[in-house]
Amino acid sequence: MYVTLREGRVAHTITHDERDFAIDMGEDGEPMGYDIQFASRHPDVIAEALRLLQQGGRRAA
Repeated sequence: MYVTLREGRVAHTITHDERDFAIDMGEDGEPMGYDIQFASRHPDVIAEALRLLQQGGRRAA
């Protein structure tokens, strides 16, 4: 499952193997999107991605 937070160029990707997801980071250091593997096993990651989407792509405090 991929959740696009905003359009733009991805500068690098941060992976989190224990939670089976990766965050694509933009050139400005802000998240571009979440790639969630085995999404049905990780509702916490989906909730976090949706929370960021509701905030307009800004990182949660």
